[in-house]
Amino acid sequence: MRKLLTPPPKPPPPEGLLNEFKDFLSKYKVLGLAVAFILGLQLAALVQALVNTLIMPIVELFLPADTPWESITIGVLRIGEFLGQLLTFIIVAFVIFLIMKAATKAGIN
Repeated sequence: MRKLLTPPPKPPPPEGLLNEFKDFLSKYKVLGLAVAFILGLQLAALVQALVNTLIMPIVELFLPADTPWESITIGVLRIGEFLGQLLTFIIVAFVIFLIMKAATKAGIN
């Protein structure tokens, strides 16, 4: 009975630098984190291009002639660039939300 209740001993730590590195990668899921980071950077760049080349030109149609959206101001505050970045952030956050929702539904943690 005692043998059944006693937890098994921990496996010995891997020997050698290469084995320790492999153990580190699998234990902390570093590769998955690196892939997610790189995909996040690319998603941000893609959304930035979407905002700058497709959405903001439509916004410029409603501005006075030859007024770039980056130069929109309220008093002394230059809010045009901020509004562009805010729109980019909202789109990136929404896309990440959709990806996480789909991953959770598929059972991926």
